[in-house]
Amino acid sequence: MNSFIRFLSSSIGRKYVMAVTGLSLTLFLLVHMAGNLTLYAGNDAFNEYADLLESNPLLPLAEAGLLVLFVVHILFAVLLTGRNKTSRSDKYQSSLGMGAKTVASTTMWITGPVLLVFLVIHIWDFRISKELLDEYDLAQMVVDRLRHPVGFVIYTASIGMVGLHMWHAFQSAFQTLGVAHPRYRSLIQNTGRLITALLVAGFGGIPFYLFFTG
Repeated sequence: MNSFIRFLSSSIGRKYVMAVTGLSLTLFLLVHMAGNLTLYAGNDAFNEYADLLESNPLLPLAEAGLLVLFVVHILFAVLLTGRNKTSRSDKYQSSLGMGAKTVASTTMWITGPVLLVFLVIHIWDFRISKELLDEYDLAQMVVDRLRHPVGFVIYTASIGMVGLHMWHAFQSAFQTLGVAHPRYRSLIQNTGRLITALLVAGFGGIPFYLFFTG
């Protein structure tokens, strides 16, 4: 137990936790995006999808697990950011071969907090606010929010931040987990870019579709 605590207290241990929780959240985002795409089929299709989820007895457990993932990921991000950046070894960066600085990598400290604010807004918009109503139409709530100019700007800008964050985070996670052999480097980078493009197009297309077809 003491060795495990020491591992979590170390920079590499915290990076491992960040990598595992980050990849898990990426999987969640892909599933969440697939569900949101039912909006293109109309309000009824989206509401049927939402009802199917809410009728699942495992939903509270899934939401609890998702909450833990977010909290742990954010907590360890804060702990890592608090560490002196100069403690990172240049040898570690160069030996993995994916340590080159990019706009995405140098703005992680910005995109992370912005996405946290967006997460709070998103949960309030479509999770908490509906609990305050006796009756609600979730699909119409989404449509109304994304057709409003303020909602459109918030969500499209936040999706852009998701893309910027993911562009670096995906390959960084595999780097941390030690999967950085030159043989796999291109595969990891291209897979990360593909997933990022899918998320941005999938999530981002919805507000544009709703706003401009109002």
